[in-house]
Amino acid sequence: MTPTPASRPASGNSAVRARSRAKILSAAKRLFLEDGYDGVNLDRIAAEAGVARQTVYNRFGSKDAVFRAVMEDHWGSLDLETLPSRLTAGLEGTGDPAAFLRRLSTALIDFIDETGQIAFTRLVIAESRRAPWIADEFYRLGKEPLIRAFEACLRDLDAAGAIDCASPEVAAHQFLGLIQEFVLWPRVMAVPADRMDIPSTDTVIEEAITTFLSRYGTTDPDGGSPARPSA
Repeated sequence: MTPTPASRPASGNSAVRARSRAKILSAAKRLFLEDGYDGVNLDRIAAEAGVARQTVYNRFGSKDAVFRAVMEDHWGSLDLETLPSRLTAGLEGTGDPAAFLRRLSTALIDFIDETGQIAFTRLVIAESRRAPWIADEFYRLGKEPLIRAFEACLRDLDAAGAIDCASPEVAAHQFLGLIQEFVLWPRVMAVPADRMDIPSTDTVIEEAITTFLSRYGTTDPDGGSPARPSA
């Protein structure tokens, strides 16, 4: 439907507000990562975003609210609501859990590499001693819905007979642990490269899939070994 003249300004205002919000959150994230929570205030956020302090206050009301919005925006790039459908697209009925797990792993590693997840995780760890709500919100907005989305996919795979998994939530945590032990935590802890012999990302993914399917993969019709990932 063609917008009426009366509707165009509202639509335009919404777009302007969305751009303003995005600028503020991007500026706030940069500042929080550089200077920590205590080193940032609404004046600095406004200056970094190129907007008036009152604009920041009108949009969010407080620094705490800005930080919460930054966390929500950070996790939003993973688009957790559509993640299950994106990861299983084209796999319906194929009974290929390895392909699903490979897609999930790739999506998570891309998220870690492209969104500043390492630095953001360090920030949350550092600040949550002083303000426990920060860690709680970080988990509520990101890790918890990720686990729930992953769990739902595993439940569907189990129902289809592609895996044998009575505890999808446990299995989801286990698989993420296999990936994050190599691709996330050594970098969060800034472990020197020469202190850990970390395999390539592809190797980490394939070994995690093999380990997962050795526990939860279904046997073949002849009662052989659990399903293994295809090359």
